[in-house]
Amino acid sequence: MIKKAILWKKLEDNKVICNACARRCHIPNNSNGFCFVRKNINGELFLINYGNISAMQIDPIEKKPFNHFMPGSWVLGVGTDSCNFGCRFCQNHAISKYKDINQDYISPKELVKIAVDNKLNGIAFTYNEPTIFIEYAIDVAKIAHENGLFTVFVSNGYMTPEAVEMIKGNIDAVVIDFKGNGDKKFSNKYETVLSDEPIRETILNIIKAGIHLEITDLIIPYVGDSLEAGDNLTKWLVKNVGTDIPIQFTRFHPDYKMLDYPETSYGDLLKHYEIAKKNGMKFVYIGNVPGNTYENTYCPKCNKRVIERTGFFITKWNLDNDNRCIYCKSKIPLYGNYIKNNDRSHIEALI
Repeated sequence: MIKKAILWKKLEDNKVICNACARRCHIPNNSNGFCFVRKNINGELFLINYGNISAMQIDPIEKKPFNHFMPGSWVLGVGTDSCNFGCRFCQNHAISKYKDINQDYISPKELVKIAVDNKLNGIAFTYNEPTIFIEYAIDVAKIAHENGLFTVFVSNGYMTPEAVEMIKGNIDAVVIDFKGNGDKKFSNKYETVLSDEPIRETILNIIKAGIHLEITDLIIPYVGDSLEAGDNLTKWLVKNVGTDIPIQFTRFHPDYKMLDYPETSYGDLLKHYEIAKKNGMKFVYIGNVPGNTYENTYCPKCNKRVIERTGFFITKWNLDNDNRCIYCKSKIPLYGNYIKNNDRSHIEALI
């Protein structure tokens, strides 16, 4: 479906500037932006894949991954087509690189009904970058909130301040996924972006907007595993955001145009974990390594396990009703209380 976009301005000669992501594409008449799905038609910007859903699945919130937001909850994960990055390692390349906008249209009302009918807790805009279809996401989010559901973005963070302002009050939480510690050389060559500075600006704007934020960092062997860059990133987060923000260092699996690279070793992930802890971050995780000790949440005061996990599932909860450690009564910064409905693993993908 085609629908007029919101985040754009008209320029001379029937050109427009798209203000959804930090690329701020200047788009000539009858041309598309970098993401392809935002198109200038006769001097006006349109979202040409509004509601065209390419992927839909029921997931635990921990898979997104959120470790401190609505723990134990289940979400309807949805994505569309294309992306504003050009990652050579994309695990969702079947949709992020797809340019034939021909998927099933699902209206915002219908999408929320699917989530409600399946007794889910929220809706996650994921699989491809939600910023490029922000108008649809916001329309869904407003109806979701009316029906008691929360909404989250799984994002690369390459947003504009205008986009953050648009999601304020509509999107309840965002997880921003750095790749390769945000190293500039890595970003240039493997993501086709100039730097991670717009991502850092987005982080500050999200915090200012009062939106729950978590960070992931994909560590890619040889090209995106610099310990110096990891040190710089975690120091920056501590200085500008604080020590309570959760960060997860995630194992890379070979995919798309980087099939000849090995998966990240646990030892390399552990080095990044140790650097983040050394720099003062209290809640550090290692992801995509099911069964490792650092997928659990530890109390920063007494170092006892307060949330135990296996993969994406909570197996033990050692917090009271106020999210305080049962051993030392320290408050753990979580958004929401434990939702004990984990017995939903039998649900299969909807599409």
